[in-house]
Amino acid sequence: MGLTARIRTRDGWAVSHAVVTLADTSGTQVLRAEADAEGAVRSGTELAPGAYTVIVTAVGYAPHAAGAIVTASGRLDAGTVTLARQGGGSELPPPGTWTIDPAHSSVAAVARHLGISSVHGRFTEFTGSLEIAPDDVMKSRVEAVIRAASIDTGNGMRDTHLKSADFLDVGRFPEITYRSAGLTAAGPDRWTVHGELGLHGVVRPVDLDLSYLGTGADPWGGTRAAFRATTELRRDDFAMHYNQVVQAGIAAIGTTLRVELDIQAVQGEGLPQP
Repeated sequence: MGLTARIRTRDGWAVSHAVVTLADTSGTQVLRAEADAEGAVRSGTELAPGAYTVIVTAVGYAPHAAGAIVTASGRLDAGTVTLARQGGGSELPPPGTWTIDPAHSSVAAVARHLGISSVHGRFTEFTGSLEIAPDDVMKSRVEAVIRAASIDTGNGMRDTHLKSADFLDVGRFPEITYRSAGLTAAGPDRWTVHGELGLHGVVRPVDLDLSYLGTGADPWGGTRAAFRATTELRRDDFAMHYNQVVQAGIAAIGTTLRVELDIQAVQGEGLPQP
């Protein structure tokens, strides 16, 4: 075995699209090898003893270069090479499909009530997926569908009103949808997700403030990633104009909603059976 290496992100994930190039002291390329799905590089080409430069590149990551010496064995183990996101950006989970787990996720909204307190609600039925792009993380996508009739504020009478034509009108518009169109870096471990929200028969651009909280193994043999996202919506933007004015001109329900998403996604298509 001539050259071996392991290519990882700073979070320890394999960079499966990395390329390792070996150049001699004159700058001539003597070997080029691609990483496999596990981020491992293995080349059987025997190397001449001497000094070399190991160059590791991958789309979306800053290149890495380091000197190395090949002994009389003709083998070179470059060890684990850690690549950083281009421009110092933070990591996201490994590329591929991630499925949102509704049982361990929350889709909530908060509205002002009578100008002095807040009403908290959540949707209990939803599905969704994330697609982490392998070549450019900013091209990653997310899609979600929420069943509008699953709104739960802890008060049956209020929930019935929210499902009526005054608000969600779930008979005519049973689904709330969100489809993203790309990401923009907004700081360490933070992004702005650009997308379109379909609500109450109206589709409008809505950006989400997204934080990536990390990944970990679950008890069912899978890998999970955690995210938190927030945004603010104006009911008037989605043709929900109903309001009741009480004493002193105070609106019973505020015109803005703060949406708070706490999401767990499982690597792969589909969810494990606990």
